[in-house]
Amino acid sequence: MTAKRGQNATRLDDPATAPPTVDHVLITRFNLPTPGPEGRVRQREGWLTGRADLFEKYCLPSVRAQTNQNFRWLVYLDPDSPEWLVQRLAPFVRDQVFEPIYRAEVTPAIILDDIRAGRTTPSADLLTTNLDNDDGLAADFVDRLQRIPPRGPRSALYLASGLILGPDGLFLRVDKLNAFCSVRETWNDPVTCWADWHTLLPRSMPSVAVSGPPAWLQVVHGSNVSNRVRGRLVASNGYAALFPTLPTDLDQPTRTDLLRDRLLSGPARLLRESSRAAVKSTLLFLVGKRGVDRIKEWRSGTTK
Repeated sequence: MTAKRGQNATRLDDPATAPPTVDHVLITRFNLPTPGPEGRVRQREGWLTGRADLFEKYCLPSVRAQTNQNFRWLVYLDPDSPEWLVQRLAPFVRDQVFEPIYRAEVTPAIILDDIRAGRTTPSADLLTTNLDNDDGLAADFVDRLQRIPPRGPRSALYLASGLILGPDGLFLRVDKLNAFCSVRETWNDPVTCWADWHTLLPRSMPSVAVSGPPAWLQVVHGSNVSNRVRGRLVASNGYAALFPTLPTDLDQPTRTDLLRDRLLSGPARLLRESSRAAVKSTLLFLVGKRGVDRIKEWRSGTTK
């Protein structure tokens, strides 16, 4: 029997409570103040309420359902968060599902201080994983990630396959530089998974993309900043065991739906994504990360 997060384990030899071989920390920005386009979106009326709903529906239960519970979960929040949000999250804090940390800003040094503050059983390596507050994990995500052998003193790790839930159904996608990025490294001058954009981590360290069953779930909704429907249409009933947070009332695609997606909709999405990726890569080369952020900020301002 595997213990759920916030519950007591029943056996000492349970893999959920076995001595860890790595200090694993999930890191989530909930409503951490950020400049740029994301900050503009977060200031919109109703954003925080909607995000809290998504967090409770997809993100939080997927973390509680992990078969391997040898990890900590740091959730960063705005110190000016409304009282209703603090009270809404309070039961999960009491159950020790995650550790809320209120910061006006988070620097690399602050992140490491927060990680070290709760370090109880020293391990040789630190493993940090980014988890957005509106996304979810497969039940074996943590276990699969921790089983990837170290590749040198520092490496970026990606479980490449995942699911995207959109208005038109569920889509299977392979993304070798996805947002569920992790960095495994020694405790000698660690940088964590927030050292760079998830797509740029391989520029500063070796990267490993591991194939396999879907390991993560992205939810496309009205307040997404970057997520879009990508991949190929699939039936959801084959993924319920890995993703207990998937809606049970999803319409299952017919053979005609799947064929249409393979021949028409899928290639059209791939063409659009290839064009976007080419434009972004060119902009990144020409104006750098700050320039790309300024362009996103301008675009978000024109669409408010």
